[in-house]
Amino acid sequence: MPGPTEVATVLTEAAKTIDHPASLDETLDAVVHAARDTIPGFEHVGISIIHRNGRIETKAGTDQLVWELDELQYSINQGPCVDAMMSEPIMYLEDARHDHRWPDYLPKAVKKGLRAQLALRLYNDEETLGGLNMYRTASAGISPEAIQFAELFATHASIALGRKRFEHQLAEAVASRQVIGTAIGILMQRYQITEDRAFQFLVRTSKTSNQKVRVIAQELIDSSNDRFTRHQS
Repeated sequence: MPGPTEVATVLTEAAKTIDHPASLDETLDAVVHAARDTIPGFEHVGISIIHRNGRIETKAGTDQLVWELDELQYSINQGPCVDAMMSEPIMYLEDARHDHRWPDYLPKAVKKGLRAQLALRLYNDEETLGGLNMYRTASAGISPEAIQFAELFATHASIALGRKRFEHQLAEAVASRQVIGTAIGILMQRYQITEDRAFQFLVRTSKTSNQKVRVIAQELIDSSNDRFTRHQS
């Protein structure tokens, strides 16, 4: 069984991927494989995220069984993974063959070889980000050490998810600002109006059409580009 020094070393190596210019998928893939190799008793590890619309998606897994068991829970909205993200931050399933809490999930999961399961919520100060899901097929039971190590990896995964999500939101904000600025410039030139009046025009159109200002701005840019292309032809 790995000791605290070994766990710290593995976590340090996994943490390096956060500062590396890697994609979110690559970062999470490193986390799940490090977790599988370090957390005692669990042969299959995955990470899922929650999208803004509430859809849950598996983003990384050590093998196909992770995707199958994750999808089984998300499709019927039942299981430790779902409960960990929606209610209790840590869910234990020590013996899948003798537990009756998830009657629609467990019989099918047991047929796939599930014997024990551990699910932890991934979150930051603002929101739930997803879940760290661990499955055991060799035998039933969960050791206290496994829970402690899993909490460390859940913290690491939460940091990775939070950082990547912030980077994505920042990139979207910059793109939106550029699109809106371009649209304002088109309106100012076309109608000989001030920047403020051009922006207010976009806002009023947004409210009337019940669409975001960025969407209205992008449609204006596309329309202007189409007009230019037809004129050039």
